[in-house]
Amino acid sequence: MKLFVAGLPYDLDDAELEEIFEKFGTVTSAKVAIDRETGKSRAFGFVEMPDRAEGTDAMESMNGISLGKKPLVIKEAEERSGPPSGGGGNRGNSGSGGFNNDRSRGRY
Repeated sequence: MKLFVAGLPYDLDDAELEEIFEKFGTVTSAKVAIDRETGKSRAFGFVEMPDRAEGTDAMESMNGISLGKKPLVIKEAEERSGPPSGGGGNRGNSGSGGFNNDRSRGRY
């Protein structure tokens, strides 16, 4: 079971995150998200626990507990589909090829 954990203190590292969740069972991995540009914590992370019952227990027990200034928000992580998100998207292109729709219909 993969858990999304938000509201982490900015000075918490991977090892400390793992240590917190090990109280509930086996932890496969614990990773605090780091901002690429600043190298600082983004105050959220992911914890993987192979036993679903232990993961559910950890989620229910830790949700709402404050480790710092903010209460933790813990929920089951949603699986990503497709390539990693890097922004982008449609970028405002309406798909009309740059022509005014009235012009493309012969109206000016």
